[in-house]
Amino acid sequence: MSMRNNLRLLTFTTILILMASCSGNSSSNSVTFMVFGDPAERDAYLSLVAEFEEKHPDIDVEVTHIPSPRDYRTRLATEYAAGSPPDVSLMNYRRYGSFAASGLLEPLGERLDSSNLIQPEDFYPITLDSFHWQGELMCIPQNISSLVVYYNMDLFDDAELTYPSDHWTWDEFLETAVALTKDLNGNGRVDQYGLGTDTSFFRLIPFVWQNEAPIVDNTEFPKRLTLTRPPSLAAFEWFVELQTVHGVIPDRIAEASQDSESRFIAGTVGMFLNSRRGTPSYREIESFEWDVAPLPQGESAAGILHSDAYCLSSVSGNKEAAWTFIEFANSPEGQTIIASSGRTVPSLRAVAESDIFLNPGLPPARSQVWLNTISTLRIVPVMSTWQEVESVAGEEFERALYGDISAEEAAMLSFIRTEEYFRLAVFGAEE
Repeated sequence: MSMRNNLRLLTFTTILILMASCSGNSSSNSVTFMVFGDPAERDAYLSLVAEFEEKHPDIDVEVTHIPSPRDYRTRLATEYAAGSPPDVSLMNYRRYGSFAASGLLEPLGERLDSSNLIQPEDFYPITLDSFHWQGELMCIPQNISSLVVYYNMDLFDDAELTYPSDHWTWDEFLETAVALTKDLNGNGRVDQYGLGTDTSFFRLIPFVWQNEAPIVDNTEFPKRLTLTRPPSLAAFEWFVELQTVHGVIPDRIAEASQDSESRFIAGTVGMFLNSRRGTPSYREIESFEWDVAPLPQGESAAGILHSDAYCLSSVSGNKEAAWTFIEFANSPEGQTIIASSGRTVPSLRAVAESDIFLNPGLPPARSQVWLNTISTLRIVPVMSTWQEVESVAGEEFERALYGDISAEEAAMLSFIRTEEYFRLAVFGAEE
């Protein structure tokens, strides 16, 4: 969608807000709730709703489940643009800015402060920080996941490799990936790769930070990407060379024939970069054992926050009932139910630091990794157009990763192509 069309959409949406605010969009005892995720997540949300309705028989929660995150985002944007959004929805902190900037979300800070079930100090601070928009808490964070390295323990054993430590380096990471990349049948083609990843800009960012380099010129009010700066570019080049020089990541043709996550599940990728999102699917694996490790460290340790939150539509016709549901969903009881799916690292300290999350009876054995690395987590800029910035930069990152252009060219093109999005951005930080 062009920038002009985006602006038209915002204007059109503003008109729809005024229209919808007069009528609301749900009955007095009904709350609409839209979620995404795999079958295990869907079942967890249905259990959450069932438990809530048992405690609040006067409130009916209508669940809409969209399996694909991409389809979910499209559906959510469409319904907000049409003036009939769900009362409650899940949003990632990287993407809620466009909704907040258009007045589409109801601030929840005062409600949280007066809650008898949860209080701000119950949450890991970075999760609340990421959902603050111009001084107001807009949504209540559900999780505090981060990027980790999932690894196939059987392939490590076959290659006589030690499992990753809590403080491994870029060099050790590369050496391990090289050792795990193999032509198993001698036909001259790689059958087993050392590393798999998706090609999103989001995957590159923590490695730039680990090189003590920035991704933007100002964390609160950024005006441009800074991938062309020497330390940032060096990290970009190092990551790209994992594929273009060392061949430890599948090339474009191999990835198109079978994506890296499917390869990991099939046992033909030694390590895979992902957040806690992958855990429910990987728990279905029966052919090998696996675990998780922190990201390797560059000049310093750095991770990137993955966090979703329950957000309340500003045009909801039943805000009190919707808040009652959000409050319950983020109470220890509610977060315990969702954590049972394996999908989330709970944002409540009490739940995350208990066996409810650390469950020693289920893989990964080292779930503590997510908690140990919280102190290293950083967030991307909170702004209305970050989703567009990330998308464009991801396109150039993918071209560089597959050898179409150099990392330096990709960095420059990312800078040029995202300039307009920075100029038009509304920022979440207070002036």
